[in-house]
Amino acid sequence: MSEERLSIADYPLAEKRPEIVRGKRGKGLDEITLEALLEDRVTLEDLRITAAALRQQAEIASAAGRGTLAANFERAAELVDMPQDTIMRIYELLRPGRAQSPGELLAAARELREQHRAEGIAAFVEEAAAVYERRGLFKKRF
Repeated sequence: MSEERLSIADYPLAEKRPEIVRGKRGKGLDEITLEALLEDRVTLEDLRITAAALRQQAEIASAAGRGTLAANFERAAELVDMPQDTIMRIYELLRPGRAQSPGELLAAARELREQHRAEGIAAFVEEAAAVYERRGLFKKRF
């Protein structure tokens, strides 16, 4: 989160607080111009969302009393720098009927926690394992 507490008055950040919005390579919004793009000083990395930006959005959502949205932003922040193949593999396991046992999802949660320090996503996968077991979703569906 930012040093200074954000509030709903800061939303949207790009308009109200552009000086705190930074891309993955540290460029501020004022540095992302058509001229900079044409001179190859701006890359796709400068346009990608960052974990910090998502945590700022979570802070604003929390200040607005939108706890569920804030939690979603926090989990998204954990995913930003995670390898795409890891995300897609775990996403596939979360589809009903793909994981054959709670153990598969619990192993994925352990990986998320231990290898990627993604506590919120790991807890989400553990919760899914319990719900899937209760609803019988570990049965092969295809």
